[in-house]
Amino acid sequence: MFNLVIFGPPGAGKGTQSAKIIEKYNLAHISTGDMFRMHISQETDLGKKVKELLAEGILVPDSITINMLEEEVNNNPDVAGFIFDGFPRTVAQAEALDEFLNGKNEKIDLVLQLDVNEDEIKKRIAERQKVSGRVDDDASKLIRRIDEYFQKTVHVLPYYEEQGKLVKVNGIGEIESIFTEITKTVDQYI
Repeated sequence: MFNLVIFGPPGAGKGTQSAKIIEKYNLAHISTGDMFRMHISQETDLGKKVKELLAEGILVPDSITINMLEEEVNNNPDVAGFIFDGFPRTVAQAEALDEFLNGKNEKIDLVLQLDVNEDEIKKRIAERQKVSGRVDDDASKLIRRIDEYFQKTVHVLPYYEEQGKLVKVNGIGEIESIFTEITKTVDQYI
């Protein structure tokens, strides 16, 4: 099984590149954002809580996120591997993910960091907001999400770098060019 984390700030292109990686390598996609949006659209109790947190630009607590992620992995026992998109966002989440995967005799094989500067992120999310209507893309909440990324989430990178699993890919440019660089990297780890 091949397990990949795709990493980057909001608007870095994680969802776009994940879709292409999934198609090429036949991986199951686990996006915490998609899981949250599904619960929100179905108006579950969890969805209501998540909607409230996201509307304030606050990250969903680890316990909720990890339980949802474990359930999703357990619901897909026969896949070739997983691509984790939007998770982990903290070192505690990375450690919890490692512990969970170790219990299944699995591990994270590669962490791809899509490197995108803040100006590009703001431009992309402004464009996405025009078509998506995502509550978490609102301009005032965007600043909070970007701050969360640069204050908290980037600290996960050294955790994986110490394990020799982190590879940085330039996330600015044509989608296909970025994907070509990603596939060159993934092919070295599979």
